[in-house]
Amino acid sequence: MAYDPGAIEAALAAAVGDEPGLITELRTAFHDSADRALSALAQAHDEGAWREAAWRMKGLAASFGAVRLMALAAEAADQPHGDPRTLQRLRRAVGRLA
Repeated sequence: MAYDPGAIEAALAAAVGDEPGLITELRTAFHDSADRALSALAQAHDEGAWREAAWRMKGLAASFGAVRLMALAAEAADQPHGDPRTLQRLRRAVGRLA
């Protein structure tokens, strides 16, 4: 699957135009939300909480055009809760978007 680091920037520019301050604010909000979603996944106590956190991350990624992260989050929903490989892949994907 291809990785496009400019996807979020393009989505933000399309949404708010040439407003660098607003783009910076929205990018920060995305990263904060992605970090919270990762924490929710890591702390999920059962399959239901894991799936809910994965779908939340998928929705966040979709809202910002982060296609790779969206696909990984969708895959995560089908994995056993707490799966270390899945968490590692998601952490890497979020880190690449930082």
